[in-house]
Amino acid sequence: MQKIYLSPPHLTGEEGNYLNEVLASGWIAPMGAFVDEFENQIAQKIGAKYALATNSGTSALHLALLCANIEAGDYVLVSTFTFVASANPILYQNAIPIFIDSDEKSWNICPIALENALIDCQKKQIFPKVLVLTHLYGQAADMDKIIEIVSKYNLILIEDAAESLGCTWNNQHVGTFGKYGFFSFNGNKIITTSAGGMLIIPDEEYRKKALFLATQAKDEAHHYQHSEIGYNYRLSNILAGMGVAQMKFLSQKIQKKKEIFKFYQENLPKNIDFMPELPQSNGNRWLTCVLFENFEQREKVRNILTKNQIESRPLWKPLHLQPLFQKNLYFGEHISEKLFEKGLCLPSGTQLTESEQMTIIDLIKSVI
Repeated sequence: MQKIYLSPPHLTGEEGNYLNEVLASGWIAPMGAFVDEFENQIAQKIGAKYALATNSGTSALHLALLCANIEAGDYVLVSTFTFVASANPILYQNAIPIFIDSDEKSWNICPIALENALIDCQKKQIFPKVLVLTHLYGQAADMDKIIEIVSKYNLILIEDAAESLGCTWNNQHVGTFGKYGFFSFNGNKIITTSAGGMLIIPDEEYRKKALFLATQAKDEAHHYQHSEIGYNYRLSNILAGMGVAQMKFLSQKIQKKKEIFKFYQENLPKNIDFMPELPQSNGNRWLTCVLFENFEQREKVRNILTKNQIESRPLWKPLHLQPLFQKNLYFGEHISEKLFEKGLCLPSGTQLTESEQMTIIDLIKSVI
């Protein structure tokens, strides 16, 4: 049996044409017409003023933190139920992450836990500057409540929309609510450039600053002169060409993801719970995520899928449980821990066939 992967890259057939055009132009460095075009397409798609193409979502987040002037000793609030890349750039700046739990209604950051954290931090004379908010698995967090809290406590909001291109909250695209937002185009994302990201920026001044930092912080001079630390964070013109090709099929890919989710929902046993979606959210269903009755049942399912060459993956292990962050503050009711214990991501690639889905469903039924 051919292996079924969780969310493999889906090339459309258009990429080769654009790559040939890039090669013919000679512009293969981190600049060129396709970089500009990819930035413009993303900005137009999500209704943003400015976008900056980067070599990863992680580097986009690091640039956002740099633009927000996060320095050593600063405190940054961050979703605990997410991938480690949502917090690692905080450590790059020698800043200190504080982890906030999820809620059961969305699995995204819990507004109650967030405000409780801020109240407790004030008592401890800790004053966080930034909130890094993850829109998990392609679903929007409760932005109405989050924006209210961010405004009340004068926080800079950075939206981690790495998994959520095409997702909206009350018809506004995620990644545009905060001062900064970013997306990922890693191989498993809804569109891919094999590796890459996009930083969303509110004004030209900060776009210039982010571009300066992303291109080794080269001062204006005829020779190479540098007055501050810079980084090599720009996306190549070759990969941007892939991005332009992939963008042509974004709507179709989102539709396919939703069809995969619906098929699982209609055919799996009713005692399996699916990741919920708030009424104001219109997500992309990047991955279909489910909850089983307990850890043991989840592991039985995961193991039988693995034995049949089918990749699945437990939900994110909360960051506050990671050895790297064992000394950091955490606020919440341990919701994310329960989700991690019982949750599994099912194969959700846009080339997944109905027959393959039925194989997965039948195997799960055989166990539970």
